[in-house]
Amino acid sequence: MDTASPRGEEFRQDLRAPGARNVEARRLLTSAELAPLTTLSVPRTWLALVQTFGLIAAAMALAVATWPSPWMLLSVVLIGIAQHAIFILVHEAAHYRLFAARWANDGLGRLMGMAAGLSMCTYRVTHRLHHNNLYTEEDPDTAIHGGYPRGRVYLLKKLGQDLIGLNAWKTYAYFFGAPAINEDTKREIRPLDDTSPALRAAARQDRWFVVAFHLMAPLVALVWGGAQGLLMYAVLWLLPLVTVLQPILRLRAICEHGAVSDLSSPLTAARCNRTWGGLLNWLGRLVLFPHHVNHHLEHHLYPAVPHYHLPRLHQLLKDKGALDAAEVRDLADTLTLIFAARRRRHESHA
Repeated sequence: MDTASPRGEEFRQDLRAPGARNVEARRLLTSAELAPLTTLSVPRTWLALVQTFGLIAAAMALAVATWPSPWMLLSVVLIGIAQHAIFILVHEAAHYRLFAARWANDGLGRLMGMAAGLSMCTYRVTHRLHHNNLYTEEDPDTAIHGGYPRGRVYLLKKLGQDLIGLNAWKTYAYFFGAPAINEDTKREIRPLDDTSPALRAAARQDRWFVVAFHLMAPLVALVWGGAQGLLMYAVLWLLPLVTVLQPILRLRAICEHGAVSDLSSPLTAARCNRTWGGLLNWLGRLVLFPHHVNHHLEHHLYPAVPHYHLPRLHQLLKDKGALDAAEVRDLADTLTLIFAARRRRHESHA
């Protein structure tokens, strides 16, 4: 548990099922081994920011220099990939893992969230439920990644709808505190009901800032660049947000938790997708798993570890045998699982 956070704000340790392997895995690391892994590095945070926003700047520069031309399509794709990386950095901020100073962590996290159309403070509330209730009725993310495999046609249809922008409104509803209803339990999660008054107030305030930002941004683009400036803003920022970004978000979430066979522990209910050792794994790193987000089971075990220390955490757990029989896979294996034929009802998760 994050002992520094008051009740209603903490990301609790997942200690379900006494004797489960995730409890054993946590006990393998001593406090001396864990301390450097939870230490925040300002230079590493700035490096991640420069990588993400540098890609956006380069893609926009290409589009502006060649406008209008087919190169614009490449820019839209690259910007959508980088916008996904922004989402990952907002996730770091939601866990208080960007900067030790709360004002800097939350200020930058909220600002990035505004630009990407999401409320970081609301997401923090929703994401707490995911960590604290993984794969239970209280997990707001089960509606996204649960029930797989659902068949190749089903998933391809969903990704196609994402790519043409049909499902973007659901994404932003989620990040505004209204996750989709779980199809299996028919339960609608209201995450603001399970949080401290301070976080609840911050979430409600933050959503208004996001709305204000996206009302002002097109006006600024119009005043700054006229009709062409407004068109560039729509094509180079809004378009990738509602198209390219959407299938990446879905596919990454399903790769993290979809088509698993044992829900009793994060070691088997969450997955580490290798981003090394093969071409497809490397492509996954570039598109699906920026900032080491592929180490998802490690993140569930130790949410206090910032993204740049997750590879070290993975190696340490592996050396100690904690990852034996855990969900650690090449991306090709994960894709085979999640695109497999629909699982029958009697083949439910353990």
